[in-house]
Amino acid sequence: MSELPPSSPDAAQPDPSLPPDPIAPEMTADERAEAKRYSRLKLKTGLLDLATDIVVLAFLALAFAQPIDVWLQQWQWLAHCDSLRLVALYLIVALLHALVSLPLSFYSGYLLEHRFGLSRLSVAGWAWRYVKHLVLGLTLSAPLFLGLYWIIWTTGAWWWLVGASAFLLVSVVLGQLAPVLILPLFYKIERLDSPELADELQRLSEGTGLSIEGIYRMALSAETVKANAMLAGLGRTRRVLLGDTLLDGFTPAEIGVVFAHEVGHHVHRHIRKLLAAGVLYCAAGFWICDVLLAYWVRFVQGAFDYSQMPVFALPMLMLLLQLLAMAVGPVQNAISRHYERQADRYALQRTGDKAAYLSAFRKLARLNKEDPDPDWLTVVLFYGHPPIARRLAMADEAQL
Repeated sequence: MSELPPSSPDAAQPDPSLPPDPIAPEMTADERAEAKRYSRLKLKTGLLDLATDIVVLAFLALAFAQPIDVWLQQWQWLAHCDSLRLVALYLIVALLHALVSLPLSFYSGYLLEHRFGLSRLSVAGWAWRYVKHLVLGLTLSAPLFLGLYWIIWTTGAWWWLVGASAFLLVSVVLGQLAPVLILPLFYKIERLDSPELADELQRLSEGTGLSIEGIYRMALSAETVKANAMLAGLGRTRRVLLGDTLLDGFTPAEIGVVFAHEVGHHVHRHIRKLLAAGVLYCAAGFWICDVLLAYWVRFVQGAFDYSQMPVFALPMLMLLLQLLAMAVGPVQNAISRHYERQADRYALQRTGDKAAYLSAFRKLARLNKEDPDPDWLTVVLFYGHPPIARRLAMADEAQL
């Protein structure tokens, strides 16, 4: 049974005493050409970033992991503690990777964004955000890899199944913490001070079973001109985050459509489905890693014992996980695009306002310099959302 609530006959009817909101025009030929240039460059940098990940991890796993592990064992406090040595090896690998990829990160995250007028960050501001991302990544990832090794050491041949279950637990915890602890590290977030808009958004969520802790304004404009919105958090921390670039540049009807799209994800239970799919991907991926990692360790040292999984195998495990993530990425993107289409259709049905939908997504395409009709490779590799042209075509054809 679908949870789609019946649309109220007057759910999206504008106040007849007010003039209708103007519909944002389509992108001009020059804007489309600029968006295509931006998309092509982002595709190239994205592919180069993936290649860099593989080359660096392969180089470290095959040539330097064992020498580094031997070097770390020169310190007595590391030689007799595999856990500490594992964390030290992870930090070395992660920092070397960050150092090698820094020029590409600067080009993609700063130079390219400024070239197309999308970023408002200074060099110092970009550097500070980069450092925060790096520190946060190290802080979260080091314990995760250590925990995964503990699972391997203690559960043996069943580690891939236990690890997949642990993935679900970690995903739920991080989902709860993201809007209250992680996002505020990067953006100023404050409760939305607009009773009228808040009431309208609460009305759009009525009858859906969606429990929202609050609606918040997220200060994106400090770093970008792009607009965005999200339904973040799980359980008691679930909240709606609206970028200030969205709130300041979109009409109430357009914001309502964007919000209804986020509600659509809840109505269609996309978060639960993604978590379930993530557990399946994780179990399959860990099992493949189990087979390949055992084969590689036997090749290197002649024997394999789960309880003695060598620390130097960590970069190889990271490489295998990266390769598997790349392999399954197109499938995950396809599923995500399907979910986004469902949420788009829900937003149209819930609001009944095709004009606001068309206007909102035209504005988003213009602000974000999104190529309305990108090439297939870009869509397959990097698009978790349908291209704007297809989203607009769907709305044009929709019968409300």
